[in-house]
Amino acid sequence: MTLHHTLTGPAGAPPLVLGPSLGTSLTVWEPQSAALARHHQVLRWDLPGHGGSRADLLPVDGSATVADLAALVLRLADDQGWERFGYAGVSLGGAVGLYLAVHHPDRLSSLAVVCSSARFGESTAWQERAELVRAKGTEPVAATAADRWFTRGFAGHPHALALLDDLRAADPAGYAACCDALAAYDLRADLAGVTVPTLVVAGREDPATPPAHAREIVDGIPGASLLEVAAAAHLAGVERPEQVTSALLAHFAATAPDAQPGDDAARHVAGMAVRRAVLGDAHVDRATARTTAFTARFQDFITRYAWGEIWTDDCLDRRTRSCITLTALVAHGHHDELAMHVRAALTNGLSREEIGAVLLQSAVYCGVPAANSAFAVAQRVFDALDELPPRA
Repeated sequence: MTLHHTLTGPAGAPPLVLGPSLGTSLTVWEPQSAALARHHQVLRWDLPGHGGSRADLLPVDGSATVADLAALVLRLADDQGWERFGYAGVSLGGAVGLYLAVHHPDRLSSLAVVCSSARFGESTAWQERAELVRAKGTEPVAATAADRWFTRGFAGHPHALALLDDLRAADPAGYAACCDALAAYDLRADLAGVTVPTLVVAGREDPATPPAHAREIVDGIPGASLLEVAAAAHLAGVERPEQVTSALLAHFAATAPDAQPGDDAARHVAGMAVRRAVLGDAHVDRATARTTAFTARFQDFITRYAWGEIWTDDCLDRRTRSCITLTALVAHGHHDELAMHVRAALTNGLSREEIGAVLLQSAVYCGVPAANSAFAVAQRVFDALDELPPRA
């Protein structure tokens, strides 16, 4: 018996496995799957008792572990003939990826851990949840899941409601076994041994695995990078799909088995992904549409160099890069670019108060008149955003 799964993308493309979170099916990756499948052969799988996977793929006697789930994933990869593959996982799916990186590093080419943890709290809480679900089914946890998974403004979105239906449809025995696995899971002491290129994504408003959990992973894994997604809770890839998709595209392009440090094509792909993540698809689409034979080389240059080399460098996170960029634009009076990067700073996780603090700092070192103009530009950006209709 194997896990239920789907396989999309061109044969021969670099393989990429996507793992789901507890309570969801493989549809939790629906917002990212099409974009990732343009460049990868994408395998999405269901947890035991979830979606199309049988509950008895895990021990149901309380002894299930994340190692058991990792073994099931390796069996899927073996069935495809994949010796090495990229892996991205949400929450429990991310824990499986971390386990593989610790215990089977030879099988992974790269790793992305989304809204996950090296330790999901005390084991007793998971044991109690397992007992509750075995006794009363998944409805009691479904009743409170929206508060953990989504911000208040997104909880009524059709995508959110569909995932809650997934939770209600999960087999109690399989769900409880996954809780058993989480109760026994703790990789905090093993993070320093992870050697695969790792991206960690956190929702800034995630109550289930707060950003501190993501920072613990990044601090523990040498060379890991962090993206904190503003206005997103536990299922950040569903709530803010553009930012998460772009970050994953950039990460897996830069860490593809055939990517070389001097590979312009790989830099361009990674740069375009980060450019879209920071500036937004609408802006990049407009810039691309305006490209002419005269400006094409410049567009290629900024995509490969500014975005594909500088913004993808893991030495600084995107919040820090936004602070630096805002200051430089204030100093030189580039107001159109400043407005664009005020919006980008919000995307990268800076609050309006933090942006104001950056502009105030620039008043000291760039001059009061420059900062005065910058505050006016930022205020216009905020006013325009406040006039937008609420997000559905």
